[in-house]
Amino acid sequence: VRLFLSVVHRRTRYDCALVHWYNVVGQEPDALTRMWVVKPDNYRDGSPRLSVVHVETILRAAHLIPVYDKEVIDKYHRHETSLDTFKKFFVNKCADHHAHEIA
Repeated sequence: VRLFLSVVHRRTRYDCALVHWYNVVGQEPDALTRMWVVKPDNYRDGSPRLSVVHVETILRAAHLIPVYDKEVIDKYHRHETSLDTFKKFFVNKCADHHAHEIA
């Protein structure tokens, strides 16, 4: 989720979120971490694939951990820009303690 917003149409308020979609990298989780790797889904011109969705359609949050590879991280890097700075992310399977309730 990039941001939350509300839209009012005919006196009805709709709480929404602007979502940047991600694609799975590979056919199985990372061999070392056993976590799935994802990358931002972009159009051919490089612009992000975004959607506005109603917040009630969001089932769970995903905790993303940057894949650092061999890149040196700028000492002035701020966590707020991580989604724009890194190219791939691990999906932290340990962060959602209630995921088993979905199945």
